[in-house]
Amino acid sequence: MPSDNVSRIVAARVHDPGAVAAAAERRVRATSLLGEHGRAMIIAADHPARGANGVGADPGAMADRPELLDRLCTALERPGVTGVLGTADILEDLLLLGVLDGKSVFGSMNRGGLAGSVFEIDDRFTGYDAETLADMGFDGGKMLTRIALSDPATPSVLENTARAVNELNDRRLIAMVEPFLSEWRDGRIHNDLSTDAVIRSVTIASGLGRRTARTWLKLPVVQDMERVLAASTLPALLLGGEVTDPEAAFTSWGRALRQPTAQGLVVGRSLLYPAGGDVAGAVDKAVGLL
Repeated sequence: MPSDNVSRIVAARVHDPGAVAAAAERRVRATSLLGEHGRAMIIAADHPARGANGVGADPGAMADRPELLDRLCTALERPGVTGVLGTADILEDLLLLGVLDGKSVFGSMNRGGLAGSVFEIDDRFTGYDAETLADMGFDGGKMLTRIALSDPATPSVLENTARAVNELNDRRLIAMVEPFLSEWRDGRIHNDLSTDAVIRSVTIASGLGRRTARTWLKLPVVQDMERVLAASTLPALLLGGEVTDPEAAFTSWGRALRQPTAQGLVVGRSLLYPAGGDVAGAVDKAVGLL
């Protein structure tokens, strides 16, 4: 990213903090969550706030903020990209750069379950709240909801997710719930990506909150997605995750997108840091699936 853009962001933060709110106020909002192709293509960049900075063999890839912003700007300018998901620090940088016009914007809400920590399941809401998302004119909030049946922190995770669903719904904002059935193994949390486990997580997440009219699910692509996506009538966005085999990933995404509840993709590292480094090419290929 050109150094003058970084300097502009820093100057605003130092000398004119109100510039963030002003940029949010004048931002042209998206007319629809879905693009001209009728599907959402959302770029995710909320990993660093959870201490998950690694991509592939580089443990600090996402910790270089100018580089991350440069990749985000490249992705957001590609035709067919409809929105972005991030924490306040990243979304405010993008607001100050003026690249969020016409995009749907989702704020990440719970980032307290730091990657690799002993309290990872106790994922407290340290990011956006519903009131601020509404004040900023954003479209919704995202909650990572890990369900670990052997971890006593899980009930509070479910309760806090349900509360956020309620508060977002009250403000007519989308609640994007990302559920996993998880387990402790050798001192680390592992998400169970078996088909039956993902189905169980879908049925649990679908019932959270006193209303679900504005609840969307963010789901991993696993085997037998027909069964997974048949477990709920809630709209679903497909999670990209970190991809080791791009061709296989694109094939599986395309197959899952044929299901009626699948409304698009939410992809981060695999598009922002693709093998070979061609961000525009990777994003265009993903958009082509829609």
